[in-house]
Amino acid sequence: MKIAYFINQYPKVSHSFIRREILALERQGVEVTRVALRGWADQLVDPDDLEERNKTQYLLRGGLAALLPVTLRQFLSRPGAFLRAVGMALRLSRMSDRAAPYHLVYLAEACELVRLCQVHQVTHLHVHFGTNPTEVALLARMIGGPAFSFTVHGPDEFDRPLGLHLREKMEAAAHVVAISSYGRSQLYRWVGHGHWPKVQVVHCGLEAAYFDTPAEPVPAAPRLVCVGRLCEQKGQLLLLDAVRQLRDRGEDLHLVLAGDGEMRDELEQFISRHGLQSQVSITGWISSERVKQELQAARVMVLPSFAEGLPVVIMEAMALGRPVLTTSIAGIPELVRHGTDGWLVPAGDVGALVDMLSRALATDAATLQEMGTAARARVRERHLIDTEAAKLRHIFSSSP
Repeated sequence: MKIAYFINQYPKVSHSFIRREILALERQGVEVTRVALRGWADQLVDPDDLEERNKTQYLLRGGLAALLPVTLRQFLSRPGAFLRAVGMALRLSRMSDRAAPYHLVYLAEACELVRLCQVHQVTHLHVHFGTNPTEVALLARMIGGPAFSFTVHGPDEFDRPLGLHLREKMEAAAHVVAISSYGRSQLYRWVGHGHWPKVQVVHCGLEAAYFDTPAEPVPAAPRLVCVGRLCEQKGQLLLLDAVRQLRDRGEDLHLVLAGDGEMRDELEQFISRHGLQSQVSITGWISSERVKQELQAARVMVLPSFAEGLPVVIMEAMALGRPVLTTSIAGIPELVRHGTDGWLVPAGDVGALVDMLSRALATDAATLQEMGTAARARVRERHLIDTEAAKLRHIFSSSP
């Protein structure tokens, strides 16, 4: 089976789950062509990402001018289909946050995508995220490209389903993948029930190597870690307020914010303004190996997100035998069981977050170890990448 994976930006620090999925499919005999719009010049720290970049073909590497010849050839070879695709691109520009010319550029990208699929004899195209790459795949299908499917992660797609034209994309797709039952339910809201059978749940997964060695003992130090992009939706500012309140109550703790992002300056200002330099440190972007080390060095992984799909870092922490303290939103409660392998709090409730952080810090090492063991078994049962990749392989093989 020859398929292509199409992503807006690849490889990317926060897209290690896509790399795992591709490699698992290849282990099962699927030939995967990697295609992305951009990502050829990004700064990368992970050796696996560097290797993936060498395998990836980029539609925009030659600039927009390089797309003109292939677009003209596509028009001349199938003018009727091309003009229908122009009409669809203009239709999809309505209510979009991008003007019509951007959507015509997507059509030019679709022409190059069709060419690459033909060169590599691709029989099915799979896209991650229901944003502009899925529109490119839809337009590619209209002008002669292969059948396509796409994985919806959320929350971005659920925040603006009309502007992203989720309904049109789901209707045109052969299959739609949700990463949780919650995600599937949100997709059901935006397409007729006749299309519901094409929406299937396939979890993001972890390699078996995560479970090959025993979990490290829970450290004695009151150290917490929050892993993720520093941005509004991850809730780090609320977490810093909770740390401030715990410090003012005399509780001993240290929080590591592992990641970087657009809110770093604001977070650093909060730390400085409230004198939290002894309680909080920020690492910046780190490799996947360093993320693993930070998780192992912490008693608990904290993620107080306001909006999510189902964060892979929660799976990684649980696989390493660490309980997680996170919010009861989206697909998270499908994995994390409150009081068994972690704790769940209402999103945006700083008081509840303070109380639960205090409870987690006061929990003895033996109990944390038991919770970590339960977490490890839970994530292995539900999120082993080879199991999830087999589901995808079946989906791809059943495409028309």
